Amino acid sequence: MSLPFINFVYVISAALFIFGLKMLSSPATARKGNLLSSLGMLIAIIITLMNAGLDYKWIFLGILIGSGIGAFVAIRVEMTSMPEMVALFNGFGGISSLLLAWTEYHQLAWAEHPHRELSVFISIVTFLSAFIGGVTFSGSMVAFGKLSGKITQKAVVFKGQHIMNAGILGTALVAATIFCITPASALGYVLFALILVVALGFGITSTIPIGGADMPVVISLLNSYSGIAACAAGFVISNNILIVAGALVGASGIILTNIMCKAMNRSLANVLFSGFGSTTAVQAGDGGPQGEVRPASAEDVYYILEAADSVAFVPGYGLAVAQAQHAVKELGDLLEANDTEVSYAIHPVAGRMPGHMNVLLAEANVPYDQLVEMDDINPRMDSVDVCVVIGANDVVNPAALDDESSPIYGMPIIETHRAKTVIVLKRSMNPGFAGIQNALFFAENARMYFGDAKASIQALVAEFKND
Repeated sequence: MSLPFINFVYVISAALFIFGLKMLSSPATARKGNLLSSLGMLIAIIITLMNAGLDYKWIFLGILIGSGIGAFVAIRVEMTSMPEMVALFNGFGGISSLLLAWTEYHQLAWAEHPHRELSVFISIVTFLSAFIGGVTFSGSMVAFGKLSGKITQKAVVFKGQHIMNAGILGTALVAATIFCITPASALGYVLFALILVVALGFGITSTIPIGGADMPVVISLLNSYSGIAACAAGFVISNNILIVAGALVGASGIILTNIMCKAMNRSLANVLFSGFGSTTAVQAGDGGPQGEVRPASAEDVYYILEAADSVAFVPGYGLAVAQAQHAVKELGDLLEANDTEVSYAIHPVAGRMPGHMNVLLAEANVPYDQLVEMDDINPRMDSVDVCVVIGANDVVNPAALDDESSPIYGMPIIETHRAKTVIVLKRSMNPGFAGIQNALFFAENARMYFGDAKASIQALVAEFKND
C-alpha cells in the first residue's frame, strides 16, 4: 500500500477528529461528535493495520479481549462512577504510550537488525512518551482512588513535599539527559528503567496533594497528559495520525483545564500545589455562617412550585449519587404542564468531572435548550421564582462572593440566593467538597428539603399527580 494513499486516509481521519471535537462543544451535537471521532479512529486503525504486515491473530485477540472488557465495564458502570471511569481511561492511555515507547526503544537499541537509527530526537520523544505516560497512569490511578473513595479524598500534604517533588523531577531530567546521549548502552537501559520508576512515583506524589474538590481539573489535566504522551509516541513510531490525535487531545485537555480553573477563579499552579482542602475543612455547625434553618416538607415545596411561573433546577453531585435525574425530568415535565418555565442551571465544575451534569441530564432526555450555563442564568436570577438546588453545595455558596476569609472566595457561583425562593435538597447539613458551611442554607429566602434527592423529588411528583 503506497505511502501517499495512507497519508490521504490519515487526513480524512484527522478531519473527522477535528469535526468531532467541534461538535463536542455543544450538548445537542456531542453524541454525533463522539461517533464521528470514533469513526475517524476506526479508519485510522484499519489503514494502519493493513500496512503493518503483522500477525493478525494476536491483533484480533487483543481487540476481542479489550472490547469485551470495555463493553462489560461500560454497561455495568453507574453514572455516579463515570468520573472514575474517565480517570481509568486516561490512565490506560498513559500506560499504552509508555509501553509503546519502551517496546520501540528496546527494538531500536537491542534488536539485531533495527529498522531505524536511534537518534537523539527519537531518544528525546521516547523519554517524553514514557515519562508523561507513566505520570498519567499513576496519577490517574490516584484520581480513581480518590473519586471512588478507596483512598482519602482530602489533600494529603506533608512538610517538604514540594522539595521532594522537585527532587524527583530533577532526577528524571538528569537521567533523561544522560539517556539521550547514550541510549544504546547498558547505562542507557538502566537509566530508562529509572525514568519509568520515577515517572510512576511522580504521578502519585503530584496527585495525592490534590483534594477531591479539585478532581474535575485534575481529570481534564490528566486527559491532556495522555494526549501529549500519545503525540510523543507518534513521533517514536513515525505515525502521523497518532501525532495528530495526541496533539488534539493534549490541546483540548489544556483548554478545558484552563476553563475549569477560571470557573473556580484559581490558577492551575494553585490547584496543583496549594493542597486545597487539607486544612480548611470545618464540620457542620463549627465556624462558618450560623443562623436559623427553615426545613420544608414535600407538601410545602409542592405549593411553592405549583405557584411558580419560573423554576430553575441547579444540579450537583448529590443528583448523581441519588440517581435522581429521571425523577427531576419527570418533575420538570409536570411543571411545564402547569405553565411553568423550566430551566437547568449548569456550573462548569459541578460534579466530579467536566460536563458531569450535562451527561446526567442528557441520560434523562432533558431538552438541550433547557440547559443554561452559569454566565447566562446569573443575569436573570432575580426574575426566577424558585431555584431548586439538588445536591450542589460549593457552586452555590454566597461566601464565594462576600466572605474574603473563605477558601472559595472569588470563585464564580450560580447566584441562587438572588432568586425569590430557594429550595435546597440535601441529606443533611454536612459541608461539600470544600469542607465549609454554606451561607445559602441560612438565607431568609431558603428552605431546606431534607432527604434522599430521588425520594424527595418522587414525593413532589406524587403531590402533583395527586392534585
